[in-house]
Amino acid sequence: MNPRLDQLHPYPFQKLRELFAGVTPNAGLSPINLSIGEPKHPTPQFIKDALIAGLGGLANYPITQGSDALRAAISAWAERRYGVKLDPATEVLPVNGSREALFAFAQAAVDSSRHGRRTVISPNPFYQIYEGAALLAGARPFFLNTLPENGFRMDWSRVPEDLWESISLVYVCSPGNPTGKVMSLADWTELFELSDAHGFVIAADECYSEIYFEEGKPPLGALTAAQQLGRSLKNLIVFNSLSKRSNVPGLRSGMVAGDAEVMKKFLLYRTYHGSAMSPAVQAASVAAWNDEAHVIENRRQYAEKFAAVMPMLQDVLQFDAPDAAFYLWARVPGGDDAAFARGLYEKQHVTVLPGSYLARDAANVNPGKGFVRIALVDSLDACVEAARRIGRFVGEAA
Repeated sequence: MNPRLDQLHPYPFQKLRELFAGVTPNAGLSPINLSIGEPKHPTPQFIKDALIAGLGGLANYPITQGSDALRAAISAWAERRYGVKLDPATEVLPVNGSREALFAFAQAAVDSSRHGRRTVISPNPFYQIYEGAALLAGARPFFLNTLPENGFRMDWSRVPEDLWESISLVYVCSPGNPTGKVMSLADWTELFELSDAHGFVIAADECYSEIYFEEGKPPLGALTAAQQLGRSLKNLIVFNSLSKRSNVPGLRSGMVAGDAEVMKKFLLYRTYHGSAMSPAVQAASVAAWNDEAHVIENRRQYAEKFAAVMPMLQDVLQFDAPDAAFYLWARVPGGDDAAFARGLYEKQHVTVLPGSYLARDAANVNPGKGFVRIALVDSLDACVEAARRIGRFVGEAA
């Protein structure tokens, strides 16, 4: 077996199960799970209908590049959303969810023939796929802490100068998981300049880009930033997904777009990777990318939950309102995030994720320690009830 598999860490939710082992939650309270970023809003009926209507496509092998109709739909959405015209033939690919693509991309992007070019930068805390992808590509992850004192930004000055020439790939996540931080135009300017200087590829994970709180004011995306700065898409690859945007996490449908030269090589990799999207899923995806009304309603529901929950928790936990996404990244009393999560589960039957499970020790600190991630993915009533129980738990523990 590949010895690099032994370098992989347990997934955060496996750690959570181990943390809760032997704990009997309060039987008098219904369970509320706010630990996993899995959308709970209903899947729109028109997407289900399109999936069913596309079932005839199961009689055919799909092509890795996807149908012309799907790439055109993604390209049209990107133009509406980011104001950028993408060539659907060379700059767009459908993928089986952003998770699959984020992992696969490192296998194609890391130059394993050059021993010195094997570092992958990841934010810290982070989506664990970045780390696993780097390790199995034979690279060394370098974790760049995102901390409250720097506004949860990736501070590139913390990267040792002699490390830059070894970096082949940089993962960024905006809006951020778990912090909800959105990269500014100044942030993108700095990152683009570093990429130009050192030749690394940027993998921009934007799967939360459509969850924001003021209609008409979407978070700045990498494609828009590049256009505003008058630069090409050189060494920029953007990843997005229908899972959060359209409440279809089980559909496993997303998109990758960017530098045509990099995309050409990634497509070559994918033809061997065996990752062509089912024709029925493609049909449903076309319908989803082409419609915005359901996305606006989705945002309204998340905004309503944040507006209800944040005032209830502002005197209970310490947190900043996120720029976007559906997480609260909250500092817990006492600073022991795992003990807080375990006690909350036992006493109030509410599940949240310890922040230290989403991070690694780097620069003598675990930047997730003392925080919990609260995913406001359940119904409004369930989220309000969870906030009420969290307040009760903290009050009783004081």
